[in-house]
Amino acid sequence: MMRVLMVNFGVFLLFCFGFLSNSFGQDNNGGDSDINSTTAVYIVTLRQAPSLHLFQQETEVKNRVRDKSKHGDTSKFTRPKLQPRNISKSRYWRSRRSAIAQAHDSLLRNALKGEKYIKLYSFHYLINGFAVFVSSQQAEKLSRRREVANIVLDFSVRTATTYTPQFMGLPKGAWVKEGGYETAGEGIVIGFIDTGIDPTHPSFNGTDTSQRQYPIPNHFSGVCEVTPDFPSGSCNRKLVGARHFAQSAITRGIFNSSEDYASPFDGDGHGTHTASIAAGNHGVSAVVSGHNFGSASGIAPRAHISVYKALYKSFGGFAADVVAAIDQAAQDGVDILSLSITPNRRPPGVATFFNPLDMAMLSAVKAGIFVVQAAGNTGPSPKSMSSFSPWIFTVGAATHDRVYSNSIILGNNVSIPGIGLALPTDEGKVYTMISALDALKNKSLVLDKDMYVGECQDDDSFDKDIIRGNLLICSYSIRFVLGLSTIKQALAVAKNLSAKGVVFYMDPYVLGFQINPTPMDMPGIIIPSSDDSKVLLKYYNSSLVRDGTTKEIVRFGAVAAIAGGQNANFSNRAPKIMYYSARGPDPEDSLFNDADILKPNLVAPGNSIWGAWSSAATESTEFEGESFAMMSGTSMAAPHVAGVAALVKQKFRKFSPSAIASALSTTSVLFDNKGEAIMAQRAYANPDQTLSPATPFDMGNGFVNATAALDPGLIFDTSFEDYMSFLCGINGSAPVVFNYTGKNCLLSNATISGSDLNLPSITVSRLNNTRTVQRLMTNIAGNETYTVSLIPPIDVLVKVSPTQFSIASGETKLLSVILTAKKNSSIASFGRVKLFGTAGHVVHIPMSVTVKIASNQ
Repeated sequence: MMRVLMVNFGVFLLFCFGFLSNSFGQDNNGGDSDINSTTAVYIVTLRQAPSLHLFQQETEVKNRVRDKSKHGDTSKFTRPKLQPRNISKSRYWRSRRSAIAQAHDSLLRNALKGEKYIKLYSFHYLINGFAVFVSSQQAEKLSRRREVANIVLDFSVRTATTYTPQFMGLPKGAWVKEGGYETAGEGIVIGFIDTGIDPTHPSFNGTDTSQRQYPIPNHFSGVCEVTPDFPSGSCNRKLVGARHFAQSAITRGIFNSSEDYASPFDGDGHGTHTASIAAGNHGVSAVVSGHNFGSASGIAPRAHISVYKALYKSFGGFAADVVAAIDQAAQDGVDILSLSITPNRRPPGVATFFNPLDMAMLSAVKAGIFVVQAAGNTGPSPKSMSSFSPWIFTVGAATHDRVYSNSIILGNNVSIPGIGLALPTDEGKVYTMISALDALKNKSLVLDKDMYVGECQDDDSFDKDIIRGNLLICSYSIRFVLGLSTIKQALAVAKNLSAKGVVFYMDPYVLGFQINPTPMDMPGIIIPSSDDSKVLLKYYNSSLVRDGTTKEIVRFGAVAAIAGGQNANFSNRAPKIMYYSARGPDPEDSLFNDADILKPNLVAPGNSIWGAWSSAATESTEFEGESFAMMSGTSMAAPHVAGVAALVKQKFRKFSPSAIASALSTTSVLFDNKGEAIMAQRAYANPDQTLSPATPFDMGNGFVNATAALDPGLIFDTSFEDYMSFLCGINGSAPVVFNYTGKNCLLSNATISGSDLNLPSITVSRLNNTRTVQRLMTNIAGNETYTVSLIPPIDVLVKVSPTQFSIASGETKLLSVILTAKKNSSIASFGRVKLFGTAGHVVHIPMSVTVKIASNQ
């Protein structure tokens, strides 16, 4: 029986601008085409357990005693130490790694005697296997070996704050609790699987503004590669690790070292940006186009950064390289892992959870690493979630209250809002507006030559005498979104033509894209609404004076002034869920069946986020050459939560990943800064006109609350064994569970459903009659008495027991929630269980229930 699984679902790093995934359904750089190639990269998993699992088994045999914390018995929410914290330096691990690599080589030699092949990586820590470049016939030979459990065709991956710490309340809250920003995150290492980093950026200096040095944590053993692009001394006490992984891309012949940098250096900008959001130094001036937009800081400014570059500017990347990066990060001893990588289609098979990336991350969680993943920019439709597994903390994107608003005031006193980090026109003056199409030297000839001339990309086409001293009107089309035309070039053209400023009106076909405020070193504005653009053009055209006979323009009558957009407005209602942020319910499989798992877990600031920018970055043409850039997407939201998780880990060193997840989830915010329900955008076009209250499928438990997460009161813990029982409970999963983990589901004592996992949420996608769901709570605070409050979902009768309870420090209590269906419903309804403690703790558990009562036959 052939066991080669021709799995080829693309994966991409989330686009900062909220691009739609279906815009990139095919991979022209070796993704989908690999299926028909004579040779390709395959990820081979062996039946023998990886090093981490073997070491844990040895540890459990030697030591059954669980750790005790200052607060008493914390065994319910901590884990025994799973690995030596200096693995790379350990002779034990070096010998084990060498032995496993030799076993891989021996298998390949024996299976492919005398044949050519290229082994790219040996994986030993999180999964036991290797990546190899072979023909499909050779892959079939490997699949027949008894040592081989699974073969998956490598799949493609693609590239997808100055103020948010204040909006999240850190300066007067979480930072103060932990001794100020000077110590926030100290001793915690955050690993980033991304496009690399620019080590010369001041956000990553080894000393902070007070010149205090960062002590490197003893448990971390990562190294920094030294290359011409990443010379010796690039790393320091802040940036403690940096590697790059590109063997799969190199083997395919698509790696361009001059563009992609065969080093950890970031030629894209995305990796530098995300790293600075989570852990950039405090007090770094964000100067863009000569204007200072404030002092930047990461969420955990004293945390350490280790970078694992597996994504590249020109082609994206491949799963084999990403898995190798995750495996290395776990061996190095990172505490937090931040990823913005998701599949652009659902993984095939019995469940979305079974793919090499999620399985590697499951083992990372077993190793005690908290894994954060962006939800995806595929919203706002239901079931658009791109991060599936319950062991991964999935983050959606929301706004904060800082907005850089701009406006243009027309001569008829109509004010049109817009965007653009631009200078204003001279106060008290108005300027004549000239459309680019009305300032052509030879209109018919130029239009025949360049149908996009209205985008103002070439000054040779225009009459400088007409434009001089006036406002130039240019069109903003889909070409700007694709990078074929740029704001920067249009500004250069306007300067060459001696224009006073530039006004961009929106092409009506540009829908569903998040257009970020763009730096402009002259007066300018982008009108993002096609309706508002029509208002501008109607006024302009109605103000033209034409010759009655020739119809030629004899006078341009439209005038306007630009207000400027470099000053921020902080009066906006926030947070608000962005339309592009992926939504639940969580799809369990490719058939759109729902998993009993709430996704996303949480939302965080992801829209218009300032972050460090690489000196060689070209991802955003508008920020080329700048040291900071403003980006949007769930890619920006995930590192916010990674930074908060570092603060939680710093305070509770023995917390398991699920304990950190619980602390973040149960303490989240449910209301915006005006005290009203958090709203969610529901459409691509005019999204703020389609707002409605956010549900758990929009925001998970709510908006991240850094201060409250440091004092959660109660913890809901989930173990690795629980996750295995859940995976084994999926119909038909036994073979694939065994292939990935070596666990025999037939030997399991019991299996559980997703709703039975001890998560800080309750999701039941098919409630038939009555169902009892239980949650085990552990008190990590002082002795306290809790009272239960309940908001039941529509058409569901809910009873909670107990309704009041006292719980001592370190004690555990079982909470039972009985759900009874009242009538069928095709859509989910939502409720919430809230626990109010006498010491001030508030713990909330969202409920999502869809009633499906089976009819009696």
